[in-house]
Amino acid sequence: MIVRNHRPARGSGATYRSGAYTSLLPWQVRERRFKPVGLGRRGLDPADVYAFLDRVAGDLAAVHAALAASRRETAVVKDALRRWQSDQARRANSDRR
Repeated sequence: MIVRNHRPARGSGATYRSGAYTSLLPWQVRERRFKPVGLGRRGLDPADVYAFLDRVAGDLAAVHAALAASRRETAVVKDALRRWQSDQARRANSDRR
């Protein structure tokens, strides 16, 4: 599946580093273009380069999706842990009385 120049809405990519570093997003890889090599058959075949970039973009999309899923799962686990800790604290306080 080749989806060229498809730029998602702003804010849809998850960043996991400092604000000074913006992570590479799939649309950035898809939109990357290389300078023509000039006359003759020297350099890289543009079709091969773009096919590779599309593959890399797909891989990055999968990584970003997995990261987002992991963050959602982490949030669920943290919420469950907080509830459990609150319940334990309430039980400990009621046992002291």
